[in-house]
Amino acid sequence: MAAQSYDVIVIGAGPGGYVAAIRAAQLGLKTCVVEREHLGGICLNWGCIPTKALLRSSEVFHLMERAKDFGLKAENIGYDLDAVVKRSRGVAKQLSSGIGHLMKKNKIDVVMGEASIPAKGKVSVKTDKGTQDLTAKNIVLATGARARELPGLEADGDLVWTYKHALQPVRMPKKLLVIGSGAIGIEFASFYNTLGAETTVVEVMDRVLPVEDAEISAFAKKAFVKQGMKIMEKAMVKQLDRGKGKVTAHIEVGGKVEKQEFDTVISAVGIVGNVEGLGLEELGVKVDRTHVITDEFCRTGVDGLYAIGDIAGAPWLAHKASHEGVMVAELIAGKHAHPVKPESIAGCTYCQPQVASVGYTEAKAKELGYDIKVGRFPFIGNGKAIALGEAEGMVKTIFDAKTGELLGAHMVGAEVTEMIQGYVVGRQLETTEEDLMNTVFPHPTLSEMMHESVLDAYDRVIHM
Repeated sequence: MAAQSYDVIVIGAGPGGYVAAIRAAQLGLKTCVVEREHLGGICLNWGCIPTKALLRSSEVFHLMERAKDFGLKAENIGYDLDAVVKRSRGVAKQLSSGIGHLMKKNKIDVVMGEASIPAKGKVSVKTDKGTQDLTAKNIVLATGARARELPGLEADGDLVWTYKHALQPVRMPKKLLVIGSGAIGIEFASFYNTLGAETTVVEVMDRVLPVEDAEISAFAKKAFVKQGMKIMEKAMVKQLDRGKGKVTAHIEVGGKVEKQEFDTVISAVGIVGNVEGLGLEELGVKVDRTHVITDEFCRTGVDGLYAIGDIAGAPWLAHKASHEGVMVAELIAGKHAHPVKPESIAGCTYCQPQVASVGYTEAKAKELGYDIKVGRFPFIGNGKAIALGEAEGMVKTIFDAKTGELLGAHMVGAEVTEMIQGYVVGRQLETTEEDLMNTVFPHPTLSEMMHESVLDAYDRVIHM
């Protein structure tokens, strides 16, 4: 049978791949998506969405425990972990099925199976019914990434978990060790700690949430410790001894190794790109530490072959992947494409308290040689935050002292993941301090702290 021909074939239907396919179809390109597991990829099925559903449950549980603070009565408060997980999986299933509807709506062919690229412009797919051959002038790699596993710390699904196991737990941990304090690790630590697990977080770097501004990391750590978490920084798990119902962790800190027992371990030590089995080396694609090397337009150097999302390297964020998908589709269609600027992509962590940021940290701005102005505003100075019972947090802004350019914004506190987009838009529009200071923010809102932080950078703060 002759190979089916397309203008664009997208390998992988995660937030990068399915968005690329939709935009390509909108632009009149005959498009096909190849997916080996679930439409929506890791994000919708095993990452961004189901974790937020879990965290929402723990957030509501935490509020119920604080009912007295709001003049309310709530007795015999508890939770059903199976029901919490069932809701999370239901949310993921609903959104994944929605992607299928979007594929049909945009007349995009979907082939379920394992793809490889035997030659330029050709895709071979192993399906349940055999091998299906496809051809296209343009192929977009959007195969994503998976959890990194370190030797000796491999997951077994019982005592040692990856994020997938943590999303469908076989039990509620009593004494939990989380290895790694990036977004994935700290979110699971926050979820299980809130539900009552005695939680220890081990981070090899000198602070938790190491990609964030140091001041924000320190604030978040203080909050985590107050909630009962044990935080071990500049520490490394060297070995896990697995026994019956328990794990003995050998943790090196300060040059000494100490042993601690846990009933559950979550390993969250980064990700590796899904580059195997695609035939990339034979095509001449350059791969560095499991990630495809591309230019700013996601071109691999092989004519007609692009790589987007996690497989193309940091930042490993769904919204970055989606934007790259749109950009590549428009580039293929001959439109004027806008490359992604990593320093203008927001990062969000949905722990309690939430953390969000965009642009340069204070340390990075100084390292780059900027003369800077820094503004800060605490949640305790904001009426809406106090009314919500969420008075712990801060907003920090960093400006170029010479030009007034907004270099970075960093937040910790309630709902900051929803507020950060204001600063993202500001960076995209090359906003200066004057633009932000002259903007009227509605009252009473948490967003007023964004305004006050800018004012503080220029010694004009009102409510502090």
